[in-house]
Amino acid sequence: MIFVGIDWSERHHDVCVLDAEGTVLARGRVPEGIEGVAKLHETLAEHAEQPQEVIVGIETDRGLLVGALVAAGYQVFAINPLSVDRYRDRHSTSGAKSDPGDAKVLADTVRTDRHNHRPVAGDSELASSIKLLARTHQSFIWERQRHVNRLRSALREFYPQALQALGTELASRDAIAVLLIAPTPELGRRLSRSKIAAALRRAGRQRNVRPRAAQIQRALRSDQLGVSASLEETYGVIASSLVGLIAGLNDQIAGLEQGLHRAFEQHPDAEIILSLPGLGSTLGARVLGEFGDDRTRYADARARRNYAGTSPITKASGTHRVVLARFARNERLYDACHMWAFASLTASPGSRRYYDAQRERGKTHNQALRALGNRLVGILHGCLKRGELYREDIAWRVREAEAA
Repeated sequence: MIFVGIDWSERHHDVCVLDAEGTVLARGRVPEGIEGVAKLHETLAEHAEQPQEVIVGIETDRGLLVGALVAAGYQVFAINPLSVDRYRDRHSTSGAKSDPGDAKVLADTVRTDRHNHRPVAGDSELASSIKLLARTHQSFIWERQRHVNRLRSALREFYPQALQALGTELASRDAIAVLLIAPTPELGRRLSRSKIAAALRRAGRQRNVRPRAAQIQRALRSDQLGVSASLEETYGVIASSLVGLIAGLNDQIAGLEQGLHRAFEQHPDAEIILSLPGLGSTLGARVLGEFGDDRTRYADARARRNYAGTSPITKASGTHRVVLARFARNERLYDACHMWAFASLTASPGSRRYYDAQRERGKTHNQALRALGNRLVGILHGCLKRGELYREDIAWRVREAEAA
């Protein structure tokens, strides 16, 4: 067996190769791309006869380089950069750091402590596609919200009538339709009910068009403090630009959502995931994408909970003991589990009872949701392991027996 540490970067990668005793067999730097991967394979082939004899430590679990290493048949371990920092301190207390030195630290890590780390998952291409779509979809939603916050701030400065007329949902179709034709207070005061109604219909509204148009017109014509004409014009340009960005993101998010749903429905685990309370196509796709579909990735439900970040950590020293939320976690997955737990409250009597029991014990709302999410992740693990759909009576039977 040989142990390889790769300190990767965008332009080149530092490589260190060790034998089982920790002796340095090779060191060097390879360029990014096909040339670098070919050179790396040549170097490793000099010291190993079979790909299975090569164990690689690297600080990422994605990218073209990782894909090439996995495809070659090497055992690849993605080491958290925080762990690498701690391992570096174990070998040296001077505080020195270098790329070649980090490559050796990574090689030593997989040589001595790989049993404490998780190999790169062998997820299917479909699961990887779902993950990419789900992450892009979520990132676009976050980006849209940033633009909405900027728009709200601008309207508060010069156009409070719009906020009064449209409320807080500035990314809604009604709000976009009105702001596209009336980005300034002056244009808003000139709008007739018929123009507002026509804009709402173009945006897709089918019910209560006239009452809504009348409500918006009254708000746009209400007396409010204003700014000078020149400032109003400037703010109008800013508002129009932000509205255009939000409208464009709305279209892209809708398109990504359709593609995400199509990919998710094709996955064999989709039926099981959708059977759990609180999970629809979008949230279920996020959960599947972040967990992956490699059945060997999680040894048990505890490992899956730890990866989700829903399981607590305990700090104990002497007589002092405190239980805290896990801070080293997959934030996207943790966010999805939090929303999943909240949505399950109205979809599952068992979830509701479990949440209420946590609140009665003095837990805050977020703490109770985290505990519920932790429980749901364990239920999901059991369903996937056995290939069974969720059943309310089985999922919560043990908890009810304990309570009795």
